[in-house]
Amino acid sequence: MQISCDINGKAYTRHIEPDLVLIDFLRDLGFLSLKQGCDTTNCGLCTVWVDGTPRLSCAMLAAGIQGRQITTIEGVEKEAAAFGQFLAAQGADQCGFCSPGFIMNVLAMERELTDPSDDQIKHYLAGNLCRCTGYAGQMRAITLYLGARKGELSCE
Repeated sequence: MQISCDINGKAYTRHIEPDLVLIDFLRDLGFLSLKQGCDTTNCGLCTVWVDGTPRLSCAMLAAGIQGRQITTIEGVEKEAAAFGQFLAAQGADQCGFCSPGFIMNVLAMERELTDPSDDQIKHYLAGNLCRCTGYAGQMRAITLYLGARKGELSCE
């Protein structure tokens, strides 16, 4: 079957097999930031935005993106790098394997929630697993980043 979609602002048309999973489709196109960590939709490493909403690309068939807009971390590189500085400053980016999916969810949360509480942040990011950090550094990084975006805090 043939699908057409927009990925990070660029139009793509490709022939695919009906059972092709979105993560494999995107990685075949060179979007290697997407990681596959669990195969059970539990880790969040493969998060992309489909029409602006975070989705697990391991749980979606590529056929489902027909006519839709897909955003990977490569499509929000400047914003991702800005938040990445906060992660690094808090020691929360240790191996970096989970970072792309985690960052995609943080940026989506920032767009969706105004001034989220710690409980709202934890709820929003509940599906993002990290085996290195223990999450405290990530929470500090998110809080500092959101405060800096509002002009209240800095990276340090």
